[in-house]
Amino acid sequence: MIRATAFLCVLAGPAIAQTPDTFSLPAGCSAFVTIQSRSCAVEHHFTCDADGAGVKRRASLNEDGLVYLGSTDSESQWLNSFHPVTGHAERLESDPADPASLTELLRTGRDSYDFVTLSDEIGPTRYVGEDRLTGEVVTIDDVTLQRTEYQITAFAPDGREMWSSAGNEFVSDDWRMFIGGTGRITVPGDSFEKNDSPVEFIFPGEPGFLSANPKHDCGVMMSQLIAPSIGETR
Repeated sequence: MIRATAFLCVLAGPAIAQTPDTFSLPAGCSAFVTIQSRSCAVEHHFTCDADGAGVKRRASLNEDGLVYLGSTDSESQWLNSFHPVTGHAERLESDPADPASLTELLRTGRDSYDFVTLSDEIGPTRYVGEDRLTGEVVTIDDVTLQRTEYQITAFAPDGREMWSSAGNEFVSDDWRMFIGGTGRITVPGDSFEKNDSPVEFIFPGEPGFLSANPKHDCGVMMSQLIAPSIGETR
């Protein structure tokens, strides 16, 4: 069993170092894009030599530092994640009932999923939802993306609904990954809007690549204590 205190090392390999201005990758890892997003977030997408083919990792930071580490496979299926704010980790249970498939989404315009994650800290969680292509192609900072519609619900082991979310995201066929967008997250007794839409795509050698400092919408934080801990499925 993997404890959350050790999960950061398992997910990221050697310990991640960070200067005040630059996010440093673990040894053997190479970033391919930094994304500056709305809601005062910056994320770094990278691959590591020790991972299997097609596995990608993401690190997300806000004004206070690291808020999310996760990895996905070539189908953009969520493999594992660590949430520093809450201190819990999740890992995909083997043999999902309905695995997420980016290939299916891009081929047919729709993909459903039904899978369970395991966590030593919060127990198992079942995630049920679907992604759909809207048919709209958008260009943001010279990067071409397809817009999606999504809906997802998280269930506790007793079948109780823990939270749900619906909205729009983006998908990159070239990178075979999803990129955040807008949506509404609903928890018992409350709901709030989120906007993780990309603003800038920064590539190796460009100013701001691997920056540890988010740029957009900072100082106006909305539900940032809860948002990094839910609604993250890839």
